[in-house]
Amino acid sequence: TVIDRAVQVIYRPYLADPRPENMPILADLHKALLDQHIPEADRVAQALDLYVNGSLNVFNHRTNVELNNRIVCFDIKELGKQLKKIGMLIVQDQVWNRVTINRGIKSTRYYIDEFHLLLKEEQTAAYSVEIWKRFRKWGGVPTGITQNIKDLLASREIENIFENSDFILMLNQAAGDRQILAKQLNISPYQLSY
Repeated sequence: TVIDRAVQVIYRPYLADPRPENMPILADLHKALLDQHIPEADRVAQALDLYVNGSLNVFNHRTNVELNNRIVCFDIKELGKQLKKIGMLIVQDQVWNRVTINRGIKSTRYYIDEFHLLLKEEQTAAYSVEIWKRFRKWGGVPTGITQNIKDLLASREIENIFENSDFILMLNQAAGDRQILAKQLNISPYQLSY
């Protein structure tokens, strides 16, 4: 309830005048929580403080990514371990928003390099499965790219992703990986020779 109340307050100016500079940031949420002057809101604000004023405040800013470009590249490589999961979720959410906006107008292609990393975290793995299941209906074309097939196949979610993939391209694989893929994808020895 305290978060819902604060979100309504901080989004009011943006909804009245939806310009990028009016988009609220975490600091606005933090302040709106503190302005309620109740213990529950203070506890939530205290939990947010690390992300607003502390060393993990990287997301307490408006985006510097031009999201209206035809091609947008998100690079989360340099996010520390603590921010990597939230960074991946933010990117996935942004891509889902773009697919929603483009629905019925044009296709949205989503290329994920080092895809196995998304499948290591429970939340981003679950979100990835939803993307694979629903994107096609909305004009999205997700593409996962990885060199680490063993890491990819270690995910519980990969079966759902394979079942919802129309096309799988495999380049030369190590012998052990070939056997794993043959079993997982029901590839015959003749097909495997290629």
